Amino acid sequence: MLSIIIPTLNEEDYLPRLLHSIKKQNFKDYEIIVADAGSKDNTLEIAKKYDCIIVPGGLPAKGRNNGAKVAKGDLLFFLDADTILANNFLETSFKEFNSRKIDIASFCLRPYPEKKISYFLVNVFYNKMIVALEKIWPYSAVGIMVEKELFNKLNGYNEDIRLSEDYDLGRRAVKYGKFGIIKSTEILFSDRRFRKDGWIKTTSKLILSELHNIFIGPVKSDIFNYKFNHYKDKEV
Repeated sequence: MLSIIIPTLNEEDYLPRLLHSIKKQNFKDYEIIVADAGSKDNTLEIAKKYDCIIVPGGLPAKGRNNGAKVAKGDLLFFLDADTILANNFLETSFKEFNSRKIDIASFCLRPYPEKKISYFLVNVFYNKMIVALEKIWPYSAVGIMVEKELFNKLNGYNEDIRLSEDYDLGRRAVKYGKFGIIKSTEILFSDRRFRKDGWIKTTSKLILSELHNIFIGPVKSDIFNYKFNHYKDKEV
């Protein structure tokens, strides 16, 4: 079984799109766990409508860990709430995951709404980079598929990290298992963070946080002023 774990906070505009895309998959051996951080909108009602298991959340790392604690699957799939899965995504990625004997994997991304400039930036400065560095410096973000046994061995996400806790998980994992970027399919993700905060500002923050990770260590202070979901809008 695959356990899909989604941290949420006021995601009534985006969560239905993700859950609908999951329900459309050919692969059906899964459960959906929503770790909610106290939503005040209709997020929980939507999760119940789609028969999700609901657990208390917090910041993303805590929510993901709480979801993993109740997960029944041998394989965990952590997803951001503002993503969409392409048709046959689960079947395609699961097949590659197994055939390459990967223990933890992440994915290339495609922004939506897709515009030429946004796709160019993501494809050149993220997708191509993470594939090129796959065996040197693992990048895991937005969607992470990991064997539950390995996740437990790592004691899950480090909840002390304020930003890029998903990168940290992948980089700790390579000490015990094989990391890979799934190349047979992509995750669609909302570019709302970039639209709201600006592409230059957001990209600069991500670059600086990565330099912090490399030269200083994980970001455990609020130096980058990270906020968990202040990107609520209905733009698609």
